[in-house]
Amino acid sequence: MTKIILLVCSMLLTCGVVSAQEDASPKNQGNYNYNDAFGSSFYTQDGNTYRSASGQPGHAYWQNRADYQLTAHLNNDENKIVGSEVLTYTNNSPDELSFIWMQLDQNIFKDGSRGNSIIPPTGSRNGSKGQKLDGGNTLSTVKLLSINGKATNVDLKYLINDTRMQVFLPENLKADGASIKLKIDFSFLSPEYGSDRMGVLQTKNGKIFAMAQWYPRMCVYDDISGWNTLPYTGPGEFYLEYGDFDVAITAPSNHIVVCSGELQNPQEVYTAEQLKRWKEAGKSDETVFIRTAKEVTDANSRPKGKAELTWKFKIKNSRDVAWASSPAFVVDAAKMNLPSGKSAMAISAYPVESAGSNAWGRSTEYVKKSIEFNSKMWYEYTYPTAINVAANVGGMEYPGIVFCSWKSVKDRLWGVTDHEFGHNWFPMVVGSNERLYGWLDEGLNTFLNGLTTADFNNGEYKPKEKSDMHQLANYYTNPLFEPIMTSPDNMKEAHIGTLCYRKPAAGLTILRDQILGKERFDLAFKTYIDRWAFKHPTPTDFFRTLENVAGEDLRWFWRGWFINNWRADIAVNSVSYVKDNPKNGALITLSCLEKMPLPVILKVETVSGKTETIQLPVEIWARNTNWTFSYPSTEEIKSVVFDPEHLLPDVNSENDIWRR
Repeated sequence: MTKIILLVCSMLLTCGVVSAQEDASPKNQGNYNYNDAFGSSFYTQDGNTYRSASGQPGHAYWQNRADYQLTAHLNNDENKIVGSEVLTYTNNSPDELSFIWMQLDQNIFKDGSRGNSIIPPTGSRNGSKGQKLDGGNTLSTVKLLSINGKATNVDLKYLINDTRMQVFLPENLKADGASIKLKIDFSFLSPEYGSDRMGVLQTKNGKIFAMAQWYPRMCVYDDISGWNTLPYTGPGEFYLEYGDFDVAITAPSNHIVVCSGELQNPQEVYTAEQLKRWKEAGKSDETVFIRTAKEVTDANSRPKGKAELTWKFKIKNSRDVAWASSPAFVVDAAKMNLPSGKSAMAISAYPVESAGSNAWGRSTEYVKKSIEFNSKMWYEYTYPTAINVAANVGGMEYPGIVFCSWKSVKDRLWGVTDHEFGHNWFPMVVGSNERLYGWLDEGLNTFLNGLTTADFNNGEYKPKEKSDMHQLANYYTNPLFEPIMTSPDNMKEAHIGTLCYRKPAAGLTILRDQILGKERFDLAFKTYIDRWAFKHPTPTDFFRTLENVAGEDLRWFWRGWFINNWRADIAVNSVSYVKDNPKNGALITLSCLEKMPLPVILKVETVSGKTETIQLPVEIWARNTNWTFSYPSTEEIKSVVFDPEHLLPDVNSENDIWRR
């Protein structure tokens, strides 16, 4: 017994000596707590039948479906849209539904709307910029045509609250695949400027109508929140069900209309010469003009004999549809080559004011190159057309069609075009909830843009200077910022560009280049797209997919960069020598001073000029605030530099260098 007691005491004394040595080592006092950074209690919910713990859809995953037949009649003089909608809504959930919720986004432009009420007098892109109009949806019909397989013809009771409409059903919509069919007639006056997402631009050859959020749309009912009914107030974008769309748009015959999807009746709406050019463009890698700038003012560039024309479009497995119409459009197009051997068409529509080889004359080239790269890199583009419309919208995305500023030129036009079409992967294919998690589409897309820009024409618009992550880290982790995971409606509007776009994109670049490596990251990222194509992932599904596919525990990274607004600061404290002799090797001591740990990249230079790069895993901080490691020196060390190329988000470069 005495021997056992002595042995235990000896062990305790030894542990105490080790701890004392660690505590006595040179260090700076900081904010780091390794239990906060590496604690296991990160995921708050285990996997279930709907969502696997591995980050993929579970074996019982479900989502509902919304198919639309839509018509719109455009009154050019009054900026008025009169439309009708036949909605078929399929309830694939395990729940019976006694009512449904729909979105009436146009109601944001009504006086007294929540969105208008929270917009400051200046400095906001949301709302209608002080324009006074009788905005909002006017509904003349809300009728039930069928439910649970039974035909009906019943006017439905509904309740409108701001941008949401609750429609009450005469009987429960059954679960597991039952459907209802509704008919809704609606109208609205378009704002000239609609929250930088839609509007009407006056040009010298007529108005350009960019129409979005223009029909009553289904709210999503999912396994996370049930009905997703957050109001549309401007900053937060959209969360929508998938389905097929059949659209007919009637406009004055001097207009050209472009819309999400494939034009079904080109022979009825284009001239014989334009039809010939249209077919040529579908086979050409070079841009082909369908209607030139000179032809815009030529009456012969439009079919004759009718005051109005109806343009018909179809798009399948889409979450939305948008369109544009104008007598002022120059139209050009080219073929896009997809990895499967299929092709699609890149199309641009813009006024003569935007034409030119440094401006929208290159738009179709930009669309083509952006989509071809992302199709090859990640997931093949899914729609038959990709249309870039010049409008009074800074940049806004919809399936197969985007609105970009008519004033953009050169690298700015490339940047906005590439960004908006990148959205066809996030959130058009990967259908995340933008209303809650703006970063899950904007940030992932901004990450894509860095790769496409580096590739485009061998880096024609690639930044000339490499990013300095030490400088950026101080900005990205500004204590005034909210965490990335904050919903856009809960952020200062001035912070959205950083927290939804740039900071998450920078985090993914760090993951790809410094933590996982390109091969592991690209496989995991591509797997996320494959798993959740045309489905509804959450941030947890994204985090778990990357961890499971890459085989790496990244909870420390998600905590610091995404969940919290933590800073990182690694310091090089000291260099000593074994038995005070450099030939015996060196002991280099580091400290983690802020809440977020980082892996370590060190450049060690000896007095003779020999340099070596040392890399240490982030796990050195899993139970330490200071770390001392052996370096096999044979001579004195001249300097030790942490992260010499400034690739990691360290906020304090001054303590990164130790010099002899």
